[in-house]
Amino acid sequence: MVIKVFLASSSGSTAIKKKQQDVVGFLEALKIDYAQLDIASNEDNRKWMRENVPGEKKPTNGIPLPPQIFNEEMYCGDYDTFFEAKEDNSVYEFLGLTPPPGSKEAQQGENTQKLHNGSVTEEHLDDDTTRKVAEEEVQEEEEEDRVEDNHLVSEAEDELVSEEEEELRELEEEEEQASEED
Repeated sequence: MVIKVFLASSSGSTAIKKKQQDVVGFLEALKIDYAQLDIASNEDNRKWMRENVPGEKKPTNGIPLPPQIFNEEMYCGDYDTFFEAKEDNSVYEFLGLTPPPGSKEAQQGENTQKLHNGSVTEEHLDDDTTRKVAEEEVQEEEEEDRVEDNHLVSEAEDELVSEEEEELRELEEEEEQASEED
């Protein structure tokens, strides 16, 4: 699968240039294969992009501005939806790609599966449910830590008490010996 990023190489808008650089830079950082398709110098690219952006995704004037992102023929989104996916750590999902092992997105998916023993997938959970489950897990871990800490404190207290008792016994024995000698 090839990610297609439609760009305008000769855009006069600094906002568009920055958005294009942001998308391309992020894809490069993630080492995602992509192709840059220039709509400024290639009329076929411009025409294809405009025809394949879904109607509900086009701006009110009907002309979508770059950058526009596709996975082969499948429309992924524009810069705003890309940015949202980036903020949500769901860029691979946005692009229709499987996240590589070890990525934040893959870890989120694994954590969700672990939380629900594989019975519910992340796509069926809303953010509140995911957040509540994560909070409950953190609370359980904190409770386990407190119990463990209390157990360790108890052991330490027991050792101190044992040491104190031993010292008291030694002192009593010394006092007994001293009183016997008198």
